Amino acid sequence: MTFAGLTLLELSQRLAGGGLSSRELVEQAQAAIDDPAGEGARTFIRVHRDSALATADRVDAMRRAGAALHALAGIPISIKDLFDEAGVTTLGGSRVRMGAPAAERDSTVVERLRRSGAVIIGRTNLTEFAYSGVGINPHYGTPRNVFDRALGRIPGGSSSGAAISVSDGMAAAAIGTDTGGSVRIPAALNGLVGFKPTARRVPREGVLPLSISADSVGPIAHTVADCALLDQVLAAEDAGIPTPADVRGLRLAVPQTVVMDELSESVANAFAAALARLSAAGASVIEVPMTEFAQVATVNPRGGISAAESYWWHRNWIRDGADQYDPRVLARIRPGESITAAHYIEMLQQRQRFIRLIGAATSGYDAMLMPTTADTAPTIAETSADDANYFRLNSRMLRNPSIVNLFDGCALSLPCHAPGTAPVGLMVAGTKGTDRRILAIGLAVEEVLAQDRR
Repeated sequence: MTFAGLTLLELSQRLAGGGLSSRELVEQAQAAIDDPAGEGARTFIRVHRDSALATADRVDAMRRAGAALHALAGIPISIKDLFDEAGVTTLGGSRVRMGAPAAERDSTVVERLRRSGAVIIGRTNLTEFAYSGVGINPHYGTPRNVFDRALGRIPGGSSSGAAISVSDGMAAAAIGTDTGGSVRIPAALNGLVGFKPTARRVPREGVLPLSISADSVGPIAHTVADCALLDQVLAAEDAGIPTPADVRGLRLAVPQTVVMDELSESVANAFAAALARLSAAGASVIEVPMTEFAQVATVNPRGGISAAESYWWHRNWIRDGADQYDPRVLARIRPGESITAAHYIEMLQQRQRFIRLIGAATSGYDAMLMPTTADTAPTIAETSADDANYFRLNSRMLRNPSIVNLFDGCALSLPCHAPGTAPVGLMVAGTKGTDRRILAIGLAVEEVLAQDRR
């Protein structure tokens, strides 16, 4: 038996029952990573072979001794190559940071995972410095999407390796970051669940930054319950997994401005079918204009907030080693150099007004529903063909999920496609601080959508 496809809760039950050991799980994960026909070499930047097995053996010994263990204890989890681990250099999927000093201590995220007994299996690949939604990395390769692998579709980004580590049984779940969709996009494109919490819900100490205003830390897993379990650990909450909301009577807003523009046919059809199922299950699914979304281009012109904040962090690395960057990533960071302090402050003030506007516009609804991305995954070859294709497809991937980051909200992406077809994500979004409510609604939505996927 392999653990690929099993949920965290199922694995935890099998471990507790003695029918499975943590060492077996780690050995299976490492075998999947090492499979020459698989995606392991492009999915992981670093594999923790010895330390993962040592942690597994320690957890197994504690379990045999009758210790009370967390549900994550002994389960292999991957982390994106942005999280500090003591003694390891955080590369951020780059070449420019090779030779940089190793981290002196674990990031808070890693500390909390270790405290739960989770086994950190390794560090996953990503778009360099997390700066795109397509997942292309010219330095370490690009792992292929789980769907139509022979054709070679993009994994989505920036947490590309995180999603593929889960889809391919190299980890039971993954921890990524999300600044404009970087957890939700790869989850959506690979038929997984991704959760982007409110930005400050999970501490970002020891996490290599992209945008200090919008960065958030969240999980990718097979189910909403698994994401809720990981979120509980990352946020250091003791409240447990939320009880599923009653789908009957939920008021679910479906914004029509921007997020429904020019959807590919497969996305539009899958999203419409999902809404119909939710409506039939008793939810009030209400189309709303949400014209406030049209202000995105003026609130954050050309991603100016992230560019300014990213350039601040990268300025010395660019000065000394610009030729070592992915040119397409560098092209998105460099505009931050010309943004004045006055313009930056104005964008931040505009964002605060936007947050208030969205809060008022959504006050009568339990959540918003949107397609996670406008397209299913294009091929790596098409995306990489030239700059025009790359930036066009990247913009379409980021368009919908980045709006949630801009209004400082939280959101889940759930699979809503028919079995055997290209994965499509449905986004369940809420305003700042409504994380547990969105998880509860996500549990209910997942149950309705899963009925046609069994």
